[in-house]
Amino acid sequence: MYYNENTIIYFNGQFVKAAEAKIDLYSQSLHYGYAVFEGIRSYAVVDGTKIFKAKEHYDRLRYSAELMKMPFHYTTDHMIELSYEVLKQNNFTDAYLRPIVLCSPNMSLSKGKECYLSIEAWEWTNGYLANKMRLMTSTYRRPNPAGFHMDAKVSGHYVNSILACQEAKDAGFDEALLLDNDGFVAEGPGANIFYEKDGILYTPAKGNILPGITRATVLELCDELNIQIEEKLFTVEEMKKADTAFYCGTAAEVVELSSLDEYDFPMNWEESNSALIQKAYKAKVLEQPFQLKKKVA
Repeated sequence: MYYNENTIIYFNGQFVKAAEAKIDLYSQSLHYGYAVFEGIRSYAVVDGTKIFKAKEHYDRLRYSAELMKMPFHYTTDHMIELSYEVLKQNNFTDAYLRPIVLCSPNMSLSKGKECYLSIEAWEWTNGYLANKMRLMTSTYRRPNPAGFHMDAKVSGHYVNSILACQEAKDAGFDEALLLDNDGFVAEGPGANIFYEKDGILYTPAKGNILPGITRATVLELCDELNIQIEEKLFTVEEMKKADTAFYCGTAAEVVELSSLDEYDFPMNWEESNSALIQKAYKAKVLEQPFQLKKKVA
């Protein structure tokens, strides 16, 4: 579903067919999850194809590699240029891009000796999450920030996400909600979370979360739409008094949540400030005007 015999990717300095690209079986990334990556969206806009917040994503990729002490030397501008070329060679507009920095063979527990950049892409018409998601509070916790760089997007961190997500699905839910090491609400397996109460939006403070680029965009939209927002620590019990809630992420965009465990969010979504954010975000990525049609609290 991600590629066929004609799909072109960028890998280690050249454009090659995805089916012919090879990774070394002794790669440090394969054995230890020692890789960093990004998830990026491109959209069909009036003037052609636009990668949304490409600079922010590639700046974070470089930052992640730096935190993980990887010898990575691509510039942000160069990676943006390569990404547009991958889209062009595959004739993609609405697409998902996955740049990943891989390390060379190394069986020792030491920093990477050499890095390779791969940029892959596939067509994307809808998010991996759908509206009215039913969440389950996971028994798994987010990694302890004293033991990991939580603000880096590292491949190995996502084993935690897989475990939590599968646990929720096995229990009959759509997605998981993870707590941090202290028992406060943190995030989803691959998305940040917001809840709304009396017109005010709340989201977990930085420190125990990956502060997503979509999360930052939501904060910008709140400022533009004069919606009050608070970043703070809060518990599951507090969230179970919310009017409504949503997940947000590059792939998911802004996704309405239906319930958390046994609690159904009671507010009509279309009457919420959260729905305004959802619509404004869609307009922003498509570079379309957004008209505020109701008074915001």
